[in-house]
Amino acid sequence: MRSAPSRRSCCTIGLPSIWEAVQFCGAERLGHGVRLVDDIKTDPDGTAWLGRLASYIRDRRIPLEMCPTSNIQTGVAGSIADHPIGLLRELSFRVTVNTDSRLMSGVTLSSELHALCEAFGYGWADVRWLTINAMKSAFLHFDERLEIINTVLKPAFAVRMEDSPAAG
Repeated sequence: MRSAPSRRSCCTIGLPSIWEAVQFCGAERLGHGVRLVDDIKTDPDGTAWLGRLASYIRDRRIPLEMCPTSNIQTGVAGSIADHPIGLLRELSFRVTVNTDSRLMSGVTLSSELHALCEAFGYGWADVRWLTINAMKSAFLHFDERLEIINTVLKPAFAVRMEDSPAAG
């Protein structure tokens, strides 16, 4: 199996770093792109307004690797319920769930997904969406990603969702 070239950037400083990673370095996904939320304004009625960079990232479907527990530990969010992944998901950004440093954060991918389900009321349909986003964003060639989505992920989630009365 051939591997696709990796163009990933870890952006923890803020919007200028995200802009530089995308424009000058050709980043195709953003590790710790959680700071993109600084370019989104929300009115009291819940209406969200995307700035130029946020619009650019969303329009181009550039994945944002979210590490909720790590973000809490580093002070980016106060709790899972306050994590920007909820807003970014609602606004249809291509977000993925990741663990950052599993050993340092003391998490697994399953525990991260479980925490998000608890905090945001996510069900199997949401976990499926996040999982497929992750595969769409994987560093594999398109045909390999598509095959895994269609022959592994979608069938597995279909079974899980049929078996679960609380599937959502």
